[in-house]
Amino acid sequence: MLKLAVGLLTAAAVALLLDWYAPDGAPPPGRVRRRHRALQPAPGAEAANLLWVVQVSDIHISRFRDPRRAPDFEKFCSETIDVIQPALVLVTGDLTDAKTRDKLGSDQLEVEWKTYQAILKRSRVMEKTKWIDIKGNHDSFNIPHLDSVRNYYRKYSAWHKDGSFHYIHTTSFGNYSFICVDATLSPGPKRPYNFFGILNMNQMKELSLMASESLHSNHTIWFGHFPTSTIISPTPGIRSLMSSATAYLCGHLHTMGGLMPVLHSQHRGGTLELELGDWMDNRRYRLLAFDHDLLSFADLNFEEWPIVLITNPKSFLYSSSAHEPLAKILYSTHIRILAFCPSVIISVEVYIDGVHLGSAHQVSGPLYVLKWSPQNYSEGFHHIDVTVQDASGRTSTRGHIFAMEENLSLRFGFWPSLILLTDHYVLARVLFGLIVLTQITLLLTFRYLQKPTLKEKPGLLTLTSYSLHVFSKTNTFYYSVLVLNLYTILGPWFVGELIDGHVGACFSFGVFVGGSFLQGSMTFVVGILQLLFFNLPLMAYLCWCLLLRCQGHSFLSHIRHIRHPVAVLVHLAMLLVLTWQIYSCYFLHRTYGTLAFFLSPMRTWLVVLTSALIYKTWTIKSSELRTYIAEIKNCQSS
Repeated sequence: MLKLAVGLLTAAAVALLLDWYAPDGAPPPGRVRRRHRALQPAPGAEAANLLWVVQVSDIHISRFRDPRRAPDFEKFCSETIDVIQPALVLVTGDLTDAKTRDKLGSDQLEVEWKTYQAILKRSRVMEKTKWIDIKGNHDSFNIPHLDSVRNYYRKYSAWHKDGSFHYIHTTSFGNYSFICVDATLSPGPKRPYNFFGILNMNQMKELSLMASESLHSNHTIWFGHFPTSTIISPTPGIRSLMSSATAYLCGHLHTMGGLMPVLHSQHRGGTLELELGDWMDNRRYRLLAFDHDLLSFADLNFEEWPIVLITNPKSFLYSSSAHEPLAKILYSTHIRILAFCPSVIISVEVYIDGVHLGSAHQVSGPLYVLKWSPQNYSEGFHHIDVTVQDASGRTSTRGHIFAMEENLSLRFGFWPSLILLTDHYVLARVLFGLIVLTQITLLLTFRYLQKPTLKEKPGLLTLTSYSLHVFSKTNTFYYSVLVLNLYTILGPWFVGELIDGHVGACFSFGVFVGGSFLQGSMTFVVGILQLLFFNLPLMAYLCWCLLLRCQGHSFLSHIRHIRHPVAVLVHLAMLLVLTWQIYSCYFLHRTYGTLAFFLSPMRTWLVVLTSALIYKTWTIKSSELRTYIAEIKNCQSS
């Protein structure tokens, strides 16, 4: 019965996780306020009711790395944009890299900003399209306030203005709202403590007003640098504010180092969240199109031609009945495709469910159409593929699943949804608290729990428990590690120049700098790493050493009398842990200056404390451990 109950609970938990983190591609209607949608005009053969936009993110113009990054971006601005001719380009943050040559420090380097501005001017891209570039966390490194001379974004970007804003793009067939979410920190500390964005109550009210204004537009697109999972916001939360939006476009996560090349999901209200891979290493950009108010998009790689985007029928996975007039697909008369290429396009072939439907013909510009009967595909899922070939012999194929019925279900991937829909700062706080609480509870429990009597040939678990009793009942070690854990929660980890010329203090729960308090987010992540990879290993190592002392060994004798490889491995592991701690002291010095190095209880001082505690385990007088030594000796002799 117990196994059955555990199995049922596990299955229920997995089902709940999948339901939350793998949302349906077409959520139930009625959760958000609908805009009025007419079924006509439906997608046909005319080059009308069509708008396309380009997004690029995380450019990271750098003085020190990747000499091809800036020239490639200039080619993108001058050649790729010339071919696509979008109505609007959204650049969603991290325009510059802002890192020092050794990658440890961070600073606003004016030469990087001048390079970025020079690219915009030489390519004349701002004369060809509306260019909206916003800040990312790298663009906010080491800036004490928005009016600082180091805020080069104001001087060298195309948009110039800090803060969130609402841009309305007007067309002959309606207005389209683009709302920017500026969650960058002000003041902006050096890395890594501005990895998360923060919105305060006033910023939330401002965004709420913009959301209300945008309800009069055909569609609303929100865009920002940070995914919603890395934005700290007060109730009701940033996702709730953007529930009337069709999509939220962001960057920041850089495909998770290649582990997540596609990071897309959908909020429970139907809003798509579409993280875009970086330009920095992957040369990614995105093409989005509204075709008769149906949203389609394609994530693309620089210099891969031809570009293909099927706008009708649109992908079922990326559909939202709450935001789009999906019934227009059933009333449409033509399959519609956008195809772009520097060379002449010679063929556009269309296949549905593996059957060749025919060749689409060019209507105007990049629009190609092919007459179809959507009623033939009114039931179930179907797969459309389009292959485009240009005069140079290059081919490109793009396809997706579509459906006419709204009550069908497709799910986004579990891991992308977990990454994009989890509030990671909340998760980090909970994990940090649990780990600290576990270690403190362990200390207190073994401090006041009666020590059991050792029996003949105690096993590994018994010896581990015994070593914890010895550790917790020896005042020097008990109070040292207890205070260390309490200090990890409460004390300042270091005091130093979190911003050049501005001394601040870093705690687990946040950062004080420039007269402002930035609530904890990345600090909890750093705290978790500190607990898991230093505090806990240190306690385990000290317990092991004390157990050896209780068995009558000295530092030299234990290597000879116990299994040699085990002793060496344990000491090497502790040496590695201590080396990591020493390196973190070096990182602190390089990042926040000499003051931070010397005023760092959780880094520099802890190295000294650790050395003292290790020395104490091997030099502690045998008289302090005589009870334990006698008990183990009696156990071994019996």
